[in-house]
Amino acid sequence: MRAVQVVRLDGPSAVEIRDVPEPTRGADQVLVDVKAAGVNFPDVLQSKGLYQYKPDTPFTLGSEAAGVVREAPEGSELRPGDRVAAFPGGSAFAEVVAVPAANVLPLPDEVGFAAGACLPMNYLTAHFALLTRGHLREGQTVLVHGAAGGVGTATVQLAGALGARVVAVVSTQEKGEVARTVGATDVVLADGFRDTVKELLPGGVDMVVDPVGGDRFTDSLRCLAPEGRLLVVGFTAGEIPTVKVNRLLLNNIDVVGVGWGAFALRRAGFIHQQWDELLPHLRAGRLDPLISETFPLEKAAEALARIDERAVTGKVVLEP
Repeated sequence: MRAVQVVRLDGPSAVEIRDVPEPTRGADQVLVDVKAAGVNFPDVLQSKGLYQYKPDTPFTLGSEAAGVVREAPEGSELRPGDRVAAFPGGSAFAEVVAVPAANVLPLPDEVGFAAGACLPMNYLTAHFALLTRGHLREGQTVLVHGAAGGVGTATVQLAGALGARVVAVVSTQEKGEVARTVGATDVVLADGFRDTVKELLPGGVDMVVDPVGGDRFTDSLRCLAPEGRLLVVGFTAGEIPTVKVNRLLLNNIDVVGVGWGAFALRRAGFIHQQWDELLPHLRAGRLDPLISETFPLEKAAEALARIDERAVTGKVVLEP
């Protein structure tokens, strides 16, 4: 079968399409014929050897996919031919992938394979951030940084579906239109966002979701209402910010880490619990991943480069 492999840790240009043996199914695994795979920022980091998970080269990229079950364990609720979304954690950029059964999720007929491939990482992360770590309640206000990106658009959509007012922070007017398309109530440019947010919401926001990091971190704290929460999701800006903890005292605000994978993969059944809560929104169309570009496997290097260049809104998808 064909697979996208990292052969040198030199970034997107060093990935190659290779013929590799098809995986064999382990006792607790599901074999899935891949119809689409989501491309994420960690895939770019892995191609450079900068991610915390560092397998030996050559290795196959890709953490999420959607497709059709080929084989399932005896006694499983899954059957050959079932449509699924999956979080294998690696090797998804291939024609076939073996996935732990606990990480295979039923894909509703209303959701296409390309959209399904965009759901596991970003939407489960958004759910974990907003509800498990952020304790979002209907009617609260959520400010989302990087609101036109993959995690950002997922968070904007889910927060809106849960009844929040969503303030999207973006770098350009064009990205602002993207954020509005996926449901943002208000759109604010990143340059000078603190002052704009203070004018828009003098009392502050209840929650900030930040997958960007960098130099906007302190101003995000200053945007919070008393007892507000800043959720640290990632650092796509490259710089890991620091916080002077005295800033947390005056208004009793929290800085909360959001590490979905570290939490979910150690708790049996948690991913399926999250998925069950997302399903009504998926079936109703309230959650619909924004796909900016779709590439064949042969153009995986180009897809990764687009993310590396920050040229993407929403998600990029590979289709074998």
